[in-house]
Amino acid sequence: MLASREVSVDTLREFISAGNYAPGDRLPAERELIGALGMTRNTLRRALDELEREGAIWRHVGKGTFLAPERDEKQSASLTDISRQLTPVKMMRARLCIEPAIAREAAINASSEALNRIMQAKEGAEEAGDWAGYEAQDDAFHHAIAAAADNMLLAALFDQLSQVQRAVAWGNVTRSTRQPPRSHSSFEEHAAIARAIAARDPAGAHDAMRRHIGSVSARLFGEI
Repeated sequence: MLASREVSVDTLREFISAGNYAPGDRLPAERELIGALGMTRNTLRRALDELEREGAIWRHVGKGTFLAPERDEKQSASLTDISRQLTPVKMMRARLCIEPAIAREAAINASSEALNRIMQAKEGAEEAGDWAGYEAQDDAFHHAIAAAADNMLLAALFDQLSQVQRAVAWGNVTRSTRQPPRSHSSFEEHAAIARAIAARDPAGAHDAMRRHIGSVSARLFGEI
């Protein structure tokens, strides 16, 4: 399954490269991409999700999918410097400042398609057979919420936060089991966030995300 996903992502990258798209250009509609790439709708959407998580593309509800600006080398170096100096606790405090607000915006602005991506990632995390699979789906869940907020600036801030988090946090985590147990607290926390967003409950989504990040921090690094 993983190899198949990597192939579809590589195929999409090659299509974009061959099309000589410039940063800011809109990609063809999904229907056209399905025909051009010979993919199913679900396979294409998973590939698009992966490129969105990488920051290679961004989506605007009702307008389409666009090629993201090229990463600034100075910005990348700056994020690397931040990652080297930031403690896990301060990284989690930054998440507490930003992600609850993003979840609030998602509850206000999420389209039905964005809600579907949130639910798919939530379910994917619950079904993961190992920690690597869980972390990939957890990442997809939080990225889907950031995309659902439908705000380019918030999405960009989240992308930078996510890059720093990967460098700071997971290298410090030791797992004692092969996969998340069924009692893993993040499953219900994710479900509570998703329910609040689907219910168009901004305050509920904000509070559910704040509880989730606080819980993750307490479990991995202690109280913040």
